[in-house]
Amino acid sequence: MVDLIPRSVLFGNPERTSPRMSHDGSQLGWIAPKDGVLNVWVAPIDESDGVDWAAARAVTDDTDRGIRMFGWAWDGRHLLYVQDAGGDENWRLYDVDLVTGERRDLTPFEKIHAQIIGSSKRRPTEVLVGMNADNPQLHDVYRLDLVTGNLVKEIENPGYAGWLADEDLVVRCALAPLPDGSLDVLVRDSASADWRTLLTIPAEDVTSSDVVSFSGDGRSLVMISAAGADTGRLTRVDLATGATTVLAEDPEADVTGAVLDPDTRDPQIVMILKDRMTYVVLDPSVQDDLKAIRGLHPGDPMFLGRDEADQTWLVGFNVDAGSLTFYLYDRASKSGRLLFEARPALSSYTLAAMEPFSFTARDGLEIHGYVTFPPGPGRSSLPAVLDVHGGPQVRDSWGYNPEAQWFANRGYLCVQVNYRGSTGYGKAFVAAGDREWGGKMHDDLIDAVSYITGQGWADPSRVAIYGGSYGGYAALVGAAFTPGVFRCAVDIVGPSNLKTLLETIPPYWAPMIAQLYRRVGNPETDAEFLWSRSPLSRARDIKIPLLIAQGANDPRVKQAESEQIVAALTEAGIEHEYLLFPDEGHGFAKPENRIRFYTAAERVLARYLGGRYEE
Repeated sequence: MVDLIPRSVLFGNPERTSPRMSHDGSQLGWIAPKDGVLNVWVAPIDESDGVDWAAARAVTDDTDRGIRMFGWAWDGRHLLYVQDAGGDENWRLYDVDLVTGERRDLTPFEKIHAQIIGSSKRRPTEVLVGMNADNPQLHDVYRLDLVTGNLVKEIENPGYAGWLADEDLVVRCALAPLPDGSLDVLVRDSASADWRTLLTIPAEDVTSSDVVSFSGDGRSLVMISAAGADTGRLTRVDLATGATTVLAEDPEADVTGAVLDPDTRDPQIVMILKDRMTYVVLDPSVQDDLKAIRGLHPGDPMFLGRDEADQTWLVGFNVDAGSLTFYLYDRASKSGRLLFEARPALSSYTLAAMEPFSFTARDGLEIHGYVTFPPGPGRSSLPAVLDVHGGPQVRDSWGYNPEAQWFANRGYLCVQVNYRGSTGYGKAFVAAGDREWGGKMHDDLIDAVSYITGQGWADPSRVAIYGGSYGGYAALVGAAFTPGVFRCAVDIVGPSNLKTLLETIPPYWAPMIAQLYRRVGNPETDAEFLWSRSPLSRARDIKIPLLIAQGANDPRVKQAESEQIVAALTEAGIEHEYLLFPDEGHGFAKPENRIRFYTAAERVLARYLGGRYEE
């Protein structure tokens, strides 16, 4: 039997992660603990010796939740990062001056949500910032001067859901939501020109479409579009004529993204996520680079940045049975230099392979997912955990997943299902989940359990349902609607009443509310329907033990969603455990809170499924 992987190795802070190279290629930034809290570190890059780790220094000094997102300004002097308070997702934008060490709160306003809209090497000391300071539902556009710190409102938002700037840092594209859930893509020729409609994205296409970038000359848009097809295709749209050219497509899966030439913004490599990531080369000049990069590591490459000279690329690799790993790749020599592994301690343990699988749902729809078996020869009559992804308009994918490794290491078959409504498989697959929360989306999960037990992989009397956000809702549905299928359930920040969920969404979700109502239901007109699909409506039918975990500051799924189901369970005398984290939001950022939750979850699973437990 393989050694237990400590929870601290799986769920504690990484040793290093999220590297970002300065645009001139002279410095590397990354996130790593400082006194146990994640902060941003910087070290110089030497062309011959690589990163000078001995000169590494922490340039931020967070002592609470840690920093998880940062980037380089084009001036090479400032690092930008966002931070909220206690998980409330009121993100404020900060910077640190690497010359003076000065740190600034660039958006010093209460209860705002700031986001970076654009930056460009043509305007290295400026950043476009979206902020909802004047109207909590809408992000206006501000221009930030990094030299002075001045923040000036440039565009007042009339109701748009998103903005895109060209390479001159002029906002020339906006997404205007329509009442039926569709989107108008608006463009203009200059900052003083009038907006005009370039095209309309139908409501059914929205989840398989995206506006990626302006071309370098500003005359066209690169988009992912499902127009005229089921899957999202990479396209180029001429701004003058509206003519669309398809650059890359796949009949089975949406285009996930593209690597763009830093100057022309032409797509060079296209990513399409199937069972694993696939890559389509559009620019022959990078064909040999992709081949050389794929030879560095068996994982799927992630293109994280390149220097202005386009000679050095920063590449990460995602693999199922190992740590995320990062390299600097030199185009001239077609060779790579290892930077670091995010979690090198994993190499001391036996990890498990993540295997794609598929089955046919009861109505004939093909459903894909992944299974992770415990290491070793035994693959029959196993206790199993159905780990349901959140969203639901996202998907599970192949690669390192700490929960999948945790379940497998403790002796459980981990089952991850991309049920209908998940993205990546085309717009018809997403639409199959419309108004099917707690309906056919849940049927897919039950059909997955039937499949794994029918294959003999899992013991039908020892299956748990587990998940966060929508996955937490699914766990509650599993306990309330199909209690005979599962032995226990674990719900992390899952809604229990769909009507109250929809009535308390964050205000800045308002521009896309028609899409949300399309997918779930309208609380004003569908109250009875939404109640019928709410676990709270059938709480007294629950007959299995539950673990419920909630962040007190969650802006998406409010604390009341967990409190009301806990009250119903208490009144009915149903076995449950409730963990409330006063300093967390939609998920658990602090390592001590993560460890506390996973300790409790592991204890519940061991008690009812019989797996291993780390004392």
